[in-house]
Amino acid sequence: MPAYVVMIREETSDPDEMARYREAAPRAREGHDVSPVAFYGAQDVLEGPDFEGAAILAFPDMNAARAWYHSPAYQRARRHRQAGSETRVFIIDGV
Repeated sequence: MPAYVVMIREETSDPDEMARYREAAPRAREGHDVSPVAFYGAQDVLEGPDFEGAAILAFPDMNAARAWYHSPAYQRARRHRQAGSETRVFIIDGV
């Protein structure tokens, strides 16, 4: 069953750190079976608080999503995202 990593960026606190993240994150996807579904496009918040942007990445299953997230390459990139923004990240099973 597919799984999706959802990242909701609430607020950017350090644009320089986010620039470093944008450089490192695509390289962290190399070697993983991942497909971008949505990437910080236009949004229309219907309920709840507004946010800066969101990304959704599709993986074959939860194990593949976890393997990408916990990979050394993504963990290096993740440090920049965490230093530069307030972001919620979760994995959800697809149907």
